[in-house]
Amino acid sequence: MSGSNNTQEYRAAPWVGIAWMVVTGLLFVLVIGTVRYLGPGIPAAESAFIRYVFGLILMLPFILPALGRGMSRRTLGVYSLRGLAHALGVILWFYAMARIPIAEVTAIGYTSPIYITIGAALFFGERMAFRRILAIAASFVGAMIILRPGLQEISAGQMAQVLSAPLFAVSYLIAKRLTVNEDATVVVGMLSAFVTLALAPFAWAVWQPLGMGHLAGLALVAVFATAGHFTMTKALHAAPLMVTQPVTFLQLIWSTLLGVFAFGEPADFWVLLGGGVIIASVSFISYREWVLSRKNRTPPEPAMR
Repeated sequence: MSGSNNTQEYRAAPWVGIAWMVVTGLLFVLVIGTVRYLGPGIPAAESAFIRYVFGLILMLPFILPALGRGMSRRTLGVYSLRGLAHALGVILWFYAMARIPIAEVTAIGYTSPIYITIGAALFFGERMAFRRILAIAASFVGAMIILRPGLQEISAGQMAQVLSAPLFAVSYLIAKRLTVNEDATVVVGMLSAFVTLALAPFAWAVWQPLGMGHLAGLALVAVFATAGHFTMTKALHAAPLMVTQPVTFLQLIWSTLLGVFAFGEPADFWVLLGGGVIIASVSFISYREWVLSRKNRTPPEPAMR
């Protein structure tokens, strides 16, 4: 009976992962919608700083024990580098989010996993197969479909979002290296701490007084984002990337619907087409990662029972 239950649980895990990833997408769309609602009236660096202050408060129970155990100077330096890269990416993201359509921000943001793949090949020595190269090329075609350079002027908001993607990729790659020796929860918590520190001077340079409504909105952003990272972790734990990654395409649909019905933004066919090309590319890369990982590792315990 026990073995049967474990087998059923293992078979159900992909559906559990999909469910968690659906919730993750909805939470991140709520993040996007709240930031969009707050608008461009708040400087991007200040908005990002306040959001991360609230996030830091939420993560303190995980950060304080880690600080109590102590860290090497080298580890602190790596955390600092990650915090700076992520902070710059967050500032650019907040800037873009307040200025270009929600669906466009979401679609361009899907290019980040492509930079992660390139970075893993350059810095971690991971093999770049020809099929991966084709998938990367297709994703950049998708980005060009969205931006359509030469057919329309590329705005500052679009350029900010394009630049944020590789910065978030740098943050992810550093996190990947950190998790070899550090607990994943600590890595997430320390990100909040170091991003807050890195954002502080940028926020100070453009600081302006905010009302309670803006503060409450940014507190909501922190809650939604923190919950989204938690549910994403649950999704990745329950199912492989090849199962959960395609579900993220729903986020583009929800973002488009949110833009249309909440903010009166027209649904752009080219953004949806380009986003679909990028998602297909990322999903293919995730599938290949899963296939290769299955060849090189022992199956999970429930699968062996």
